[in-house]
Order: sequence, then C-alpha cells, then structure tokens
Amino acid sequence: MKTLIISIKIFLFFTILTGILYPLFITGIAQIAFPEKANGSLIVTNNKVVGSELIGQDFDSIIYFSSRPSAVAYNPLPSGGSNYGMTNAKLKELVSERKKQFINYNQLDSITVIPSEMLFASGSGLDPHISVQAALLQVNRIAKARNFNNNQKQKLLQSIKINTEKPEYFLFGQERVNVFLLNLEVDKIK
Repeated sequence: MKTLIISIKIFLFFTILTGILYPLFITGIAQIAFPEKANGSLIVTNNKVVGSELIGQDFDSIIYFSSRPSAVAYNPLPSGGSNYGMTNAKLKELVSERKKQFINYNQLDSITVIPSEMLFASGSGLDPHISVQAALLQVNRIAKARNFNNNQKQKLLQSIKINTEKPEYFLFGQERVNVFLLNLEVDKIK
C-alpha cells in the first residue's frame, strides 16, 4: 500500500511538472522572445486575420499567383502528402495534368520547363512557397488579367524580388517566394 501511495505521488508530481508547469514556462518564453511566431505568424488586414504566412492557401483567381498543389486542399488538420511513389501511375497522371494546366493557365510554350513544385504537392500539403522561377512564369498572366501597364508590371517584378527569401542560414534549400505574402503585395499595386 505504501508503494502505491508513493507511485501516485510521483505520478501527480510529474504530471503537474511536465503537463502544466513546463508547457506554461515554454509558452511564456516564446511569447516574450518571439510573440508573432508563437501565435502562428498570422497576417491581419483591416483588423481581420486573413491567413498565416506559414500555411499555403489556394489562389484560384487568374489575378493572383498560384500556390503549389496540395494533396489535402490546404487543410491544416489532416496535413500530409499523397504518399504516391515515383513509379505510381496516378502520380504520373497528376503530374502530366498539372503540367498541361500550368502551361495553359499561364499561356506558356509547351516546351517551357515547369518548376517541380508546381507539379508535385509538398510533403505536408501546406507549403506556402514556390521558387522564384515559378513566380516569374506567372507574371505575364497576372499583368494581363489586371490590365497592368509596363510600370505596374515592373512593380510586380519588384514585388517578387522584395518577397524572395534566401535559403535557410544561406545554406539549405533555394531562394523561394511566399505566395500568400506576394499576393498581398500584388493587391497594393496601383
């Protein structure tokens, strides 16, 4: 009986320590050190949360840059990829369909090399980034759809340049553009 009481006390102690005190301590440090990131990097426009810079969104309008495909329709709850292997016939069919769609949507030549992120969904299905090349391939479509003059088109190109993120620690990955942040900037071009 004595051993059972000691076991219960130890269980309660560690439950309070690791289940309540430690999470509160870490949350407090995060709120002090980097509150924006701790709260999900939310973007607020006109006192309304319009999204997070960490979660990709579907932009299906011709006047916006397109995000990379998502196997979960950009739903963060069941985030994940399709798990199709490179030899899977369904994946080959999806890639072929996405390539044709991207070429037609952006009125490109059939020989244009399409960046892989516009053909394959990310592992999480929520990646908000595309390559600079993928963004540049969409410029003419957006400029035409928005009836931009040459000066506005240059501002559009400048927006891509300004929103280009460098590789992590200048070593890992490639330069990339956050589609959500870029589309917010596009709406500001007058």
